[in-house]
Amino acid sequence: MSTVHPLRDIERIDGPPGPYLKAIGTIFATFGAATQDSGNVSYGVQVGGERFFVKTTDPEAEVFSDHAARVALLYNAARLRRSCDHPTLPALHRIIETAHGPALVYDWVDGECLHGGRDDPQSAHQRFRRLPTDAILSVLDAIYDLHVQLIQRGWIAVDFYDGCLMYDFERQAARIVDLDMYHLGAFTNQMGRMFGSTRFMAPEEFERGALIDERTTVFTMGRTAVVCLGDDIGGAMGEVIRRACRQEREARYRSMEEFYAAWQQARRLG
Repeated sequence: MSTVHPLRDIERIDGPPGPYLKAIGTIFATFGAATQDSGNVSYGVQVGGERFFVKTTDPEAEVFSDHAARVALLYNAARLRRSCDHPTLPALHRIIETAHGPALVYDWVDGECLHGGRDDPQSAHQRFRRLPTDAILSVLDAIYDLHVQLIQRGWIAVDFYDGCLMYDFERQAARIVDLDMYHLGAFTNQMGRMFGSTRFMAPEEFERGALIDERTTVFTMGRTAVVCLGDDIGGAMGEVIRRACRQEREARYRSMEEFYAAWQQARRLG
């Protein structure tokens, strides 16, 4: 006789997610207003021998967007994950409807977020920067391969930064999270300064009325290499990154495929 799993098999609960998760397992981590400003509340939950990451939103949070917009972003994140089965993306098991909106049930990902601590030698960011160059390049390869696949499925990068990167130092494995704001198809910048980290953002992400498209993603991926490797990338790889990060859109690579092919060729040249 099969047993109904309280996260994998449930489609809806009547109340808010927090008390339900506490009742079915052990909450070993909570990420709310103290650690993020998105209005989301996420939980690390252990049920039996399995650990899950459950992402929800707080209807009472006072943040940049209303509850309906945050709910839409959670559904957007689920749509992206279901469209692309890349090994850097944590598995999404279920969307559970709750009194607070959808709860996205992912695998728990071991690792440390690479955002922040740029002046702290013991931070994950600085420890990652001290890894052998080949290890960092392998992470960049994985990020670029993912974004080639996402572009093929129509997704344009929005608000990608080192806060999206989780790195497991023991297993030497990277995972990519929090792609909620990615946009299906090119679009026009309606905000002026868009959401995101300035270190990763293209000029058009600051200009109301500008086109946000695949060349914008190319710029962001170029800046990712700079953040991970430093400003003094030389040789063939440096040339590829400088072209990807040109201020003039038309001077960049036309597509992620073109950029990634040039990057791989530069990698072979050393």
